[in-house]
Amino acid sequence: MAAILVSWATRYGSTEEVAHAIAFDLMEHHFSVNAQPMNDVKSLERYSAIVLGFALYMGRIHKDARRFLTTFRDQLVQRPVAVFVLGPVNSDPHEFAEAEKQLKKELSPFPWFTPVALQVMGGRFDPTKLGMPFSFIPALRNMPPLDARDWNSIHAWAGHLSGTFPPATH
Repeated sequence: MAAILVSWATRYGSTEEVAHAIAFDLMEHHFSVNAQPMNDVKSLERYSAIVLGFALYMGRIHKDARRFLTTFRDQLVQRPVAVFVLGPVNSDPHEFAEAEKQLKKELSPFPWFTPVALQVMGGRFDPTKLGMPFSFIPALRNMPPLDARDWNSIHAWAGHLSGTFPPATH
């Protein structure tokens, strides 16, 4: 059975949580799924399809995602790839539109990259997990935790992927 890779780049764990939910949903649709961080991926050879997840941080995609796209360019163009991106930490439609605009800008250095599905999703902000230099900014440290991840939409998107990817063979 051909497998699907679900891989992510994350700073604080939110993208990994979404990646695992998507992997589980794909398994529920009878796909063989391997879920692992982008930094741990050595080859895409055994995968019939790929799901990549990363976040937009300050309008930029995670450096591990950039490295992954560069490293696996030749293999990525040979199979269907779906991408989910965590962005806004509230449900303001204007922020989602801005995140989509930023994502297109960030992916423009990869003109060969044409995902079969591309979805901006709500993100999560937890001030207790801030790293340097953000942990020194009082306004950020004093913000309440925010979580705009819409789990129903995430599961629906994963269900959509099951019809997009090559069918599982037994």
